[in-house]
Amino acid sequence: MKLFPAVDILDGRAVRLLNGRRDAVTDYGSPIDRAVEWAQKGARRLHLVDLNGAFGDGNNVDVIARIVRETGLPVQVGGGIKNADAAAYYLQDAGAERVIVGSAIVLDPDAADAMCARYGAKIIAGIDVKDGAVAVKGWVQKTQMTALQAAFAMKERGCDTIVYTDIGRDGALSGVNVSATAKLGEDSGMNVIASGGVSDVDDLEKLREAGVFGAILGRSIYVGNIDLRSAIARFEEGQCSQRG
Repeated sequence: MKLFPAVDILDGRAVRLLNGRRDAVTDYGSPIDRAVEWAQKGARRLHLVDLNGAFGDGNNVDVIARIVRETGLPVQVGGGIKNADAAAYYLQDAGAERVIVGSAIVLDPDAADAMCARYGAKIIAGIDVKDGAVAVKGWVQKTQMTALQAAFAMKERGCDTIVYTDIGRDGALSGVNVSATAKLGEDSGMNVIASGGVSDVDDLEKLREAGVFGAILGRSIYVGNIDLRSAIARFEEGQCSQRG
């Protein structure tokens, strides 16, 4: 199972939000320092979220580009990627390996078409669910679309990977939604990366046993519930040559 240490960036700072709320933020200092820390602990890839991009009040492309340069790790980036030009900022200007497209799946299917046509496998579907429905615009607007509908919409465009976030568990250390994550992978036939609620190695073990492709590690590694170096040794042994 692949592990994705996370660095969420807001106003140039590394932060963690509770349930995606901007008014419930914990500051963890320099995002460069956090990314380098995870790299030094053996991370093989990083998950970066540009929260300013998600909230629609700027971006952190320069910070992300520096993280790519200083860690040398492949990164996947999400947050406000609504069209092909925005995807280009991260893929070409910042050097990201893949970008995560979320709101456009629902709000602008033509833009999602264009991004997938232009960048193919570099596009990951970001499916964020709140109370059973896909949520968009930085998780503040619920839609009528289900996670599986969103997954099939992106699969038809050639996408093979999903980052699935249970918003109600994100940043809460409340335990990952193993059943919903695994079911989405089984029903869609896509690789699913679990996001939101991973609290300890028991959660990781449950995800691995359920056949989940990967897991994003956020607050759990920031507060020390999961030792990243040990988790990598336990869950990624034999995956040294894999990227993405």
